Amino acid sequence: MKKIILSIDGMTCSACSNGLEKYLNKQNGIYNASVNLVMANATIDYDEKILNQEKLDEFVKKAGFKSLGEFKEIKFKKKSKNEKIKFIIFTILAIILMYISMGHMINLPTISLFDPHINPIGYMVTLLLLTIAFLYYGFDIIKNGYKNLIHKTPNMDTLVGIGVITSFLYSLYNMYLVLVGESHQIMNLYFESSAIIIYFVKLGRYIDGISKDKTKEAIQKLVTITPNKAIIKVDGVEKQVTLDEIKKGNIVVSRAGEKIAVDGEIIAGKAHFDESFITGESKPVTKEVGNKVLAGSLNYDGYVEYKAERIGKESTVSEIVRLVVEASNTKAPIAKIADKVSGIFVPAVIAIAIVSFIAYLIITKNLSESLTTFVTILVVACPCSLGLATPLAIVVSEGLCASNGILIKKSEILENAQKTNSIVFDKTGTLTYGKLKISKIINYSEMEEKDIMQLVGSVEAKSTHPIGKAFTDYLEENKIPLLEVNEFENVAGHGISAKINNAKILIGNAKILEKEQIENSHLEDEKKLSEQGNSIVYVVRNDKIIALIGVNDVIRDNVKEVISSLNKDNIETIMLTGDNKETAEKIAQEIGITNVIANVLPTEKANTIKELKRNNKFVMMCGDGINDSPALANADIGVSVKSGTDIAMDSSDVILTKNDLHSVVKLINISKKTLRIIKENLFWAFFYNCLMIPIAIGVLKPVGISINPMLASLAMVLSSITVILNTLRLKKFT
Repeated sequence: MKKIILSIDGMTCSACSNGLEKYLNKQNGIYNASVNLVMANATIDYDEKILNQEKLDEFVKKAGFKSLGEFKEIKFKKKSKNEKIKFIIFTILAIILMYISMGHMINLPTISLFDPHINPIGYMVTLLLLTIAFLYYGFDIIKNGYKNLIHKTPNMDTLVGIGVITSFLYSLYNMYLVLVGESHQIMNLYFESSAIIIYFVKLGRYIDGISKDKTKEAIQKLVTITPNKAIIKVDGVEKQVTLDEIKKGNIVVSRAGEKIAVDGEIIAGKAHFDESFITGESKPVTKEVGNKVLAGSLNYDGYVEYKAERIGKESTVSEIVRLVVEASNTKAPIAKIADKVSGIFVPAVIAIAIVSFIAYLIITKNLSESLTTFVTILVVACPCSLGLATPLAIVVSEGLCASNGILIKKSEILENAQKTNSIVFDKTGTLTYGKLKISKIINYSEMEEKDIMQLVGSVEAKSTHPIGKAFTDYLEENKIPLLEVNEFENVAGHGISAKINNAKILIGNAKILEKEQIENSHLEDEKKLSEQGNSIVYVVRNDKIIALIGVNDVIRDNVKEVISSLNKDNIETIMLTGDNKETAEKIAQEIGITNVIANVLPTEKANTIKELKRNNKFVMMCGDGINDSPALANADIGVSVKSGTDIAMDSSDVILTKNDLHSVVKLINISKKTLRIIKENLFWAFFYNCLMIPIAIGVLKPVGISINPMLASLAMVLSSITVILNTLRLKKFT
């Protein structure tokens, strides 16, 4: 199976995106297709043995749209000067048209040349010419509407197109009747309705285009964060190049005030860097030789040279943009309600309009009134507001999360996070920084303490567990060299084993002693160290315990506040750790967690998550993404605390690039706000259509309430604007 994201042109409303999505999902070789109206693209999972991009482009074309090829970047179309001028010109023409067609009805001063009573021919020809100009202005709407009708994917343009052309042709017919002597038919001209309907739809599209770009601002900042040019060093000579010219392994130069061009590793120099665009952390980070730098980060105050490692699509920024775009292309469960309704909405409206036309014709025998009702129903119906209700909110929230260092992989997370009633935290590397330090060494052998630490540090240097860093740091600080290590093996949940100078070395917790059937006579020492909040490390040489080492960890900033906030929201907090119970309970007590599950292996962590879910808990698991992968995968929502450079390798649902667990609280709050906004949008969209369609049919005419096609088109625009403005309230969330 292969995945591709195609940029799509020609989608104007939810009926468009739903129609294309249904059409693509029916095709042989396509496993799943998801179409995003706001981002104007389609994510397609397909069988590469059956299909290729060319065939997918052809499917899009047959559905009535145009594929612009593989999605490479988010394009933000600024309104061109010509487009603005054209819109201003047609705004003036719309005012003139309304004045000529309706001014005499409200006793405004009239020009005799355009007065229907004095010069009916001049009046009709002027209206006709102005309307033809508007038909040209809105030709794309009419063309798209009828094209989609032919392809059996009718959309909002179809409703508008049918209404506009019907009104125009009926007006032409009545104009002919006036010319052959039936002068009273001059009051049955609806040229202005055709023109003003197009004008209001164009107005809505103009506003909608601006609003959609605003929803993508956070992503836009990421897209434009990297510089266009950089300085590389070739044979000691500096050379300015474009970003595309940088190759892996190139030495790139960064001076104070410049942005990092590509991901890399510093090989010379030292500086403070602003990485807030990735981590959300405003405080500058000190970087020196051996540290990684991220594309787009700002060099505050130093000179560094770094080796280019990840360029183009491989960079962290590109990876984040890809994740955000893919997430916004997935469907939240609540979106399926709107999709189902939008899918049958347009055909239903056309059917209602036809039935109403026939009913009016039979009852009133008035063709003019019947056609007016027909056109009004078609124009007033607004699938656009219904279709924008969910995707706009999702895109805004995705951008909001991204700007707060929260990367969401599926949009359903934004709907479901607010359901969380139980959060399970891993201890080391999640509730704590994982920056361990040696607090106590109890030596049971005749070896020197530094020799024991040399054995442990040499073996731990090959480990990826956070505890290993404490030992390697110890060796560096004391300038103790590493020994040659052979037959290294990681024993999951227990510790590690290896050979040094033919001696078998075991390093780990008490479980590794049980596994190797080694008698443990040091439980009292272990208890004392545990009571002091230490993680316990046994050191075994040739099946004999030679040392017991206590390692302390540092609790993350704001953890107490985060746990307190979650407890106030009645969300159960649980510590899940492979560490011993005494150490875990001491840390839990300090930060406010009452439920502690200790001494568990990685596989047992997953079983604990499953058990919580069986007890009707909606479980969020927060871990460091290394030993916690099974638990993260089994949770309803898996959240990993990682550095930005690890994003591509992560398999959890949510990645926190900012080293602050307060992001968990933010995620839940953003989820609550997003769901509330979506529900409000859907309510107003449903309410509008439930109210306006009956009014357009004429249900309220007996009490003096009715609308005409022009007012219908204005109401349609206002309904979409209401949804857009309501959604943009999310941007104010902090």
